[in-house]
Amino acid sequence: MRDSLIEVVGDSSRDGSAALVRLLVDGDRIVDADAEGLERPVAGLTLLEAAAVPGEPLAADALANALGQVFRAEADPLRVAVAMSGGVDSAVALLRAGRKAVGVTLRLWIDPRAPDAERACCSPAAVIAARETCHALGLPHVTLDLREEFRRAVVGPFVRGYARGETPNPCVRCNGSFRFAELLAFTRRAGAARLATGHYARIVEHRGRRLLARATDPGKDQSYMLARLDPRLLDRLWFPLGGQTKDETRAEAALAGLAVATRSESQEACFLGGGDYRAFLERHGLEPEDGPVVDEAGRELGRHDGHWRFTAGQRRGLGISTGTPLYALRTEPSTITVVAGPRQALAVETISARGRLYVSVERAEVKWRYRSPGVPAEVEAVPGGFALRLERPAYGVAAGQAAVLYEDDVVVGAGTL
Repeated sequence: MRDSLIEVVGDSSRDGSAALVRLLVDGDRIVDADAEGLERPVAGLTLLEAAAVPGEPLAADALANALGQVFRAEADPLRVAVAMSGGVDSAVALLRAGRKAVGVTLRLWIDPRAPDAERACCSPAAVIAARETCHALGLPHVTLDLREEFRRAVVGPFVRGYARGETPNPCVRCNGSFRFAELLAFTRRAGAARLATGHYARIVEHRGRRLLARATDPGKDQSYMLARLDPRLLDRLWFPLGGQTKDETRAEAALAGLAVATRSESQEACFLGGGDYRAFLERHGLEPEDGPVVDEAGRELGRHDGHWRFTAGQRRGLGISTGTPLYALRTEPSTITVVAGPRQALAVETISARGRLYVSVERAEVKWRYRSPGVPAEVEAVPGGFALRLERPAYGVAAGQAAVLYEDDVVVGAGTL
């Protein structure tokens, strides 16, 4: 056997059935294969050509699991890598990418005890839907199994953040670092000139830089979730849906006859699998602990069974009856304490964040939740981040949340409170 030959194995199983694929690979070409259940032989094909070969579901899944370990292709300036989630948005992005597109789906870790894991955008069913969309158009599709990497990079910090009394946003962390780093690394291996995704956001020229901006459809805008992307990466990214509405996207998919045209979409962090985050945290190491609920003067008002169940601005679950509605103001993990008070005690007028300003700004609109309205603020650059003086008080601001700064519709800074 030549030193350059690599043997890779992929398998797949479901409902008591299984499939196994063995490939012998030399560079970017398959020289021999043991792969039953595919529509045509893959021996003699390039890895790119083999990725477009459909077959029985388990066989196609096994082939994809083998290819993902070694995938590479010669560079082609017309090739576009498309991040495929199995939903309608990425499917239409694929349509826009042309006949040299290659789809890629990240298989990420999902809580195996979640109530509805198939709702997640990275579930096995979503991976299959993404592959079938590509194959229906005669295009290659590659699956990258990154379950353990994702668990370490995103899920672990999410759990540890709540343990510290923070309110982390795993989607901002995932998109701002882990997901796009992996996708762009694949784009290079695939010989593609750029990466397209189905996100609703735009890339614009602003103050002499390419920066992220809000989508045309305000109801679907995802610039907040993408805000921590390094602007230096934007030259290699393309968001083809940023200038249209979701209804227009579904209509385009239906016109093309895509099966995913009416598929529903996931709304929560993918690894939760349709479950409540508090139940997830309890399953993954944050145990119930009896502790006091106190007012700002330290007087005990009641008891709780886990400080990590509460975040700033929360009313539900305090279990305290008073004449004035009470809200969680903050948690103090070192003493297992939840501090509660009236709504006016939530008001903050200054915020500090670890992060970056992408351009120098003195004023901006700040958002600290995906669906929250923006608040105008004075901005001051400080070592390691920025400080904000808000034009009007904000309520329910919590450590660990993402702070995103906008100048008009353009993202000019992002960080973590």
